[in-house]
Amino acid sequence: MKKFPKKSKQEKLEDNEPELFEKVVHINRCAKVVKGGRRFSFAALVVVGDQSGNVGFGYGKAQMVPDAIRKGTDQAKKAMRNVSISGDTLPHPVLGTHDGGKVMLRPARPGTGIIAGGGVRAVLEAAGVKNVLSKSLGSNNQLSVVSATMDGLLQLRTASEISEIRGETVFGPSFTREVIQTPAPVESTSE
Repeated sequence: MKKFPKKSKQEKLEDNEPELFEKVVHINRCAKVVKGGRRFSFAALVVVGDQSGNVGFGYGKAQMVPDAIRKGTDQAKKAMRNVSISGDTLPHPVLGTHDGGKVMLRPARPGTGIIAGGGVRAVLEAAGVKNVLSKSLGSNNQLSVVSATMDGLLQLRTASEISEIRGETVFGPSFTREVIQTPAPVESTSE
C-alpha cells in the first residue's frame, strides 16, 4: 500500500482557493552603487482579482524578479476588496484619486469594451468590469494610477446599497408608472 505525503497547511489553502486573474502591471529595477559595482533590486506591481467584483493590488520588492512578483501577488491577495459593479459596467461615473494620480471612470454601453490604459485596464479586468470608459489625469506613475483606480472603484455604490444606507425604498428596473386615465365627461347634446 502506497503512502501519500501529507499536504502542508499552505497547500491545503491553495487547493480551496478559486482561480484568480493575476496581472503584473509594472516591474521596476533599482540600482545601488557599491564599491564592487552596482547591486540591483526589483519591485513588482501586481493586480489580482476573481473577475466577479473582488480585486486587490500589491507591491513586492526583492533581489530577483520572480520573488518580487510572488511577494506582490501574496500582498495583493491579502488586500483584495469587494467593489460594486452593476452587470458588466459601473453603476455611476466616479473620480478616484491617490497622491498625484487621478482616474476618471464612466459606465459604458454593452459592446464598448474596456477603454483604458495599462494599470487602469488591469484593475478593471481583474474586477470583472467589461464595458467602461476611463481617463487617467495627473501623474502617470503606475502605482499612483492603480491606487487611484482602486479608490474610484471603492467609491461605487449601487442604487440598492444607497437605499439601504438612507433607509428608503427604490423602485426596481421593472417599475413602470401606471397612468390612470379617467373617462372623459360625456357631453349630452340636446337639440
